[in-house]
Amino acid sequence: METPPETSTAAEPWPDDRLVALAAAWGIQDSYQGHSGQVEHVSRATLVAILAAMGVQAATPEEVERSLADREDAPWRRAVPEVVVVIEGVQHDVSVHLNHGAEVSVWIELDGDAGWVHPIQQDVWVPPRWVGGVERGRATFRLPPTLPVGYHRLIADTEGTRTEGLLVVAPHRAPLPDKRSWGVMAQLYSIRSRQSWGVGDFTDLGDLAWLIGRGCGADFVLINPVHAVEPVEPLTPSPYLPTSREFVSPWYIRVEEIREAAYLDASARGAVADLAVQAQSQRGALIDRDAAWALKRTALRLVYGVPRSAARAEAYERFRVEEGTAIEDFALWSVLYEHWGQAPWPAGLESPHTPAAQQARLDHAAEIDFQIWLQWIANEQLAAAQRSAVDAGMAIGVMQDLAVGVHPHGADVWTQGDLLATGATVGAPPDMYNQLGQNWSQPPWRPDQLVRSGYEVYRAMLRRVLRHSGAVRIDHIIGLFRLWWIPAGHGARDGAYVRYDHEALVGILCIEAQRAGALVIGEDLGTFEHWVSDYLADRGLLGTSVLWFEKEWDGSPKAPEHYRRPVLASITTHDLPPTAGYLAGEHVELRERLGLLTVPVEQERLAAARELSLIESALRDRGLVGDDPSQDDLVRALHRYLVATPSVLLGVSLADAVGERRAQNQPGTDQEYPNWKIPLGDGAGHDVLLDDLMDLGLLRALAEVMDAGTA
Repeated sequence: METPPETSTAAEPWPDDRLVALAAAWGIQDSYQGHSGQVEHVSRATLVAILAAMGVQAATPEEVERSLADREDAPWRRAVPEVVVVIEGVQHDVSVHLNHGAEVSVWIELDGDAGWVHPIQQDVWVPPRWVGGVERGRATFRLPPTLPVGYHRLIADTEGTRTEGLLVVAPHRAPLPDKRSWGVMAQLYSIRSRQSWGVGDFTDLGDLAWLIGRGCGADFVLINPVHAVEPVEPLTPSPYLPTSREFVSPWYIRVEEIREAAYLDASARGAVADLAVQAQSQRGALIDRDAAWALKRTALRLVYGVPRSAARAEAYERFRVEEGTAIEDFALWSVLYEHWGQAPWPAGLESPHTPAAQQARLDHAAEIDFQIWLQWIANEQLAAAQRSAVDAGMAIGVMQDLAVGVHPHGADVWTQGDLLATGATVGAPPDMYNQLGQNWSQPPWRPDQLVRSGYEVYRAMLRRVLRHSGAVRIDHIIGLFRLWWIPAGHGARDGAYVRYDHEALVGILCIEAQRAGALVIGEDLGTFEHWVSDYLADRGLLGTSVLWFEKEWDGSPKAPEHYRRPVLASITTHDLPPTAGYLAGEHVELRERLGLLTVPVEQERLAAARELSLIESALRDRGLVGDDPSQDDLVRALHRYLVATPSVLLGVSLADAVGERRAQNQPGTDQEYPNWKIPLGDGAGHDVLLDDLMDLGLLRALAEVMDAGTA
């Protein structure tokens, strides 16, 4: 995606107190602490633009006053709040609003038709308030502390009018690991076997889990997001810019593993075999998503045409019914995208609810069915990969990755409507590794609309990502607390943080994790308020530690014993070169070649050299390396250093285990670098196939280090 052109706000006036108050009422921060420790202030133009993206008028002082008054009156207009979130066993009072002097009846309908209970009214006096010419009062009710975990309905009846709100009762914590474990972190598409169609797939995932579970003693495989991509090429390379976070990418299907593939007639079987050979012969220097998907999609259409047995047909129909309208809308978007390409589409197709869209459902019923069938098959194969992991003895198995947002022209934007703000995108302010800031081109969820919808889409998304995995890593989990919004037309640095109701988002996450029996790992890196890590740990959500980012107060490498315990700790991350490349200074040289540095390159090289010198000294002080270590010596020593931490989960990059030097992704770039297209390779850039993985000495050496340290 193109990054919007930068717009300087240096000459913009600072916002006045009333605009700041309005922004705060909508969760928008007017300042933040930058990576250098300095307090950075947000311009008036940015605040006004972000408010506009939320549908709030604030261009003039008069608009500011009207919008502020409306925001303050809003809670008094509803009998019960749209959403109330409490923690199981914790006493909580809720406010109920009604016409002053009127009677009200309040009750709770429990989740799963488990009955109903009445909260107890409390003797709390709150002065009435005039709202829209009507005097409104407030009554206070105490919720029973014995409410079970779940999604209940809070209902008030006053003067013949019934109002409902969502009452979320969350467990105090998400599930925690039973033991200290280690696993492999991998980009699934990059791990190719001799049988896969030019890209890694769900069958490769199951085989990888079996190999490193049985052969190496690993307990999990963390993979990149496998969310849905475009239905036809060109495909967006980044797994962190999907068309939908609710659904799975059929790109990862292994055609031959579909049960119906065994019943193709001779002609179709030969055609599929020829397509497979073509795909396998295209393994080149870079992953070619488009070529692989074009061939695989042709084969999938052949398999789709095979009649299903009665049991299989029933299973498919059951899947379709259980997925409901969400999958029907997603499939319709996929069909329309295949016909019309990227939006804007013809008039009348602005949402799935228009008459033209309803007619399209009828006109393209067979194509819609094919798209839903692809989702069924993809989910079957992802579930099989998790079973393979568990059968291999893994305590956790597949650890999925949840992206922070979606493509601005994707299915979620089309199906979710006003839930997403279309006048802003999400990114990150400048930091030491991305000194221009980042614009991820993803429209953010509007906090007010999330509440209004009862978090329904968020809940469904979590259920889908957790159902075939033992854990989920949430990319940029700080987004559950606040996100860096960049107004349209502004540069990445000219944004502001927008707060979300983290109690609601984390509470719902804990419910879904508990129901799935899955762990949750949050990527809590970057610029954030440090209390967040303690809060996440208290709620059972593990954090993330990356060795290169962990520093003591004086800038030296953090001692292993000072690492946090409730985290997934690793040497590197997908946004940095593998360890061999980092040791060679690739994180500096690559940014210099791409023009991403805002300081002289020699200054960056000196800083990198100093960093490596300090880490080598730390390794020598602990007797982990000698005076003249080789690159492999350093890689092994760094993992021994990692094992010395108390961190409950330890991750080994598969790229590190094969000696890879090339980065998968360089933040801040699009076409300038082949992001997300690098196949798994060794230090010389030669392909390493899944079939040959266990023959590599470095992988086995690192596995021995991790096994010994977690036994």
